[in-house]
Amino acid sequence: MAEVLFDPLSDVLELLRPHDCVAAGLDAGGNWSIGYAPHAGLKCNAVMKGGCWLTLEGAGSRIWLGEGDCVMLPHGKGFVLSARGARQGEPAEAVHSTPSHGATATLRGGGDFFMTGARFLLSGLASDILLASLPDVVVIRSGADDRSDSGETVRWAVTRIAAELRSRRPGSARSIEHLSHVLLIELMRYHLEEGQEGHFGWTAALSDPYIRRALAAMQGDLARSWTVASLAEKAGLSRTAFAVRFARLVGQTPMNYLTLWRMLWAAQRIDRAGLTIAVAAAEVGYASESAFTAAFKRTLGQTPRRFVSRQSKPLPVTSARPPLRGA
Repeated sequence: MAEVLFDPLSDVLELLRPHDCVAAGLDAGGNWSIGYAPHAGLKCNAVMKGGCWLTLEGAGSRIWLGEGDCVMLPHGKGFVLSARGARQGEPAEAVHSTPSHGATATLRGGGDFFMTGARFLLSGLASDILLASLPDVVVIRSGADDRSDSGETVRWAVTRIAAELRSRRPGSARSIEHLSHVLLIELMRYHLEEGQEGHFGWTAALSDPYIRRALAAMQGDLARSWTVASLAEKAGLSRTAFAVRFARLVGQTPMNYLTLWRMLWAAQRIDRAGLTIAVAAAEVGYASESAFTAAFKRTLGQTPRRFVSRQSKPLPVTSARPPLRGA
């Protein structure tokens, strides 16, 4: 019987779990410019007509976004969108003075440029750690330069999210939830397929065919007593070659990564499934609650109960669904 290959990207997305998606549009004309403050969650904008310059807070260069291009902003940094490359713009709060889900803001009469945007929050338990290896900006270009169907699927998902929010048809809330998952999956796939120089962490690991096999084995059976040698065997490399390759791509040793992943997965099980610490510890290979708690504190700096409690606190009512501000 063929071995069932575990899918580590799906496992990562299970921990991220996008939620509270909102979407809106921007219709602009003339020499327009808008400044967006730092934002919660992950944003994705798709240019449907015309083009604009994106200037990210703290960045020295601008990025041109043409018709059909899509951009992901995973770290919540402020940015400016403009027709002619301005580094400052009208505050987004003024342009989108009465934001609502599915609404379109019009600036300077509109007609020259149209963009659809979506923003969704991610689970607090693991998102900061897992997103740390992503760059500040991921651009998906339109046309023949795409290396897969991911770019087209991203643009389709953003457009469908906006349509669902405008129509308010029965089932829209669940449809938006599923579409936001599709959006995140395709964005991550595109980033992995690009194989960008200099990126590290789990994204770099998933881009490498050897290390990806080891991650699939590791994350598919967290309770197993893995060693560097047994993971190297799964990867199809010698022990030394595997250890060096893993550390270079991921930035930590295989055993340290395994421990981190066990802690994050156990925390998610405690938080969402309501497991006791002892049961969650057993699921990820620890024979005693005390040993697991000690490892958890060494890895994440606090006890499992405190980590879950602090990371799972609901947002204040005023910011539980922060407005998208149009893009």
